[in-house]
Amino acid sequence: MLGGAIAVVKVPSEKTRSLVQHFAAGVVMAVVAGELLPEMTREHRPLGVVIGFVLGVALMLGVKALTERIEQKDEQSGDGKAGLLIAVGIDVFLDGLLIGVGFAAGERVGTLLVVALTLELLFLGVSVAASLTEAKVGRARSLLTVTGLSVLVVLGALLGGSLLSGLSGLALEIVLSFGAAALMYLVIEELLTEAHEVKETPLITASFFAGFVALYLLELMA
Repeated sequence: MLGGAIAVVKVPSEKTRSLVQHFAAGVVMAVVAGELLPEMTREHRPLGVVIGFVLGVALMLGVKALTERIEQKDEQSGDGKAGLLIAVGIDVFLDGLLIGVGFAAGERVGTLLVVALTLELLFLGVSVAASLTEAKVGRARSLLTVTGLSVLVVLGALLGGSLLSGLSGLALEIVLSFGAAALMYLVIEELLTEAHEVKETPLITASFFAGFVALYLLELMA
């Protein structure tokens, strides 16, 4: 919602958005490396790791294919706004689901995922509101749209947390591996892919490592 409010006033420059994306990518990778991977190692169930990673990558690839098909249909009809909102809605709900996966692994992991994905959602709010503004949608309607999409984060987290709470053994290993694969896909195929559309500068590149170190230090102090 904050990202949407920022964008309706003034859309951040492409370099600023790329910097935030790099920072968010570093934060998400710190959660995967510092929390999820150690939990997966502790469970020590290779079969669960394989199943979880296959499911995570398959889901993300399926979501990407679905959203691309929706956007192509809208481009052919001359209206790309509906496709954009559907694609973002799926993405936001999935982020909420991953937060639920994190809380299934433990309160600490879930809380850190909230911090990490909040940055990604901030950028997403900016992008949606900016796209709606370019389509001549009013400020109030843009903010309402972003607010509606924000609710999907909560719904996804509640669904994931309620369905996955209390897991242990192989089931927990699968869930942890699923979350790790989905988050790594988010970093590599979404955040950094879009961020690299802007010419790299040393500051932008360093922001990825700044995000990683910032969250890792937060974990050490917790």
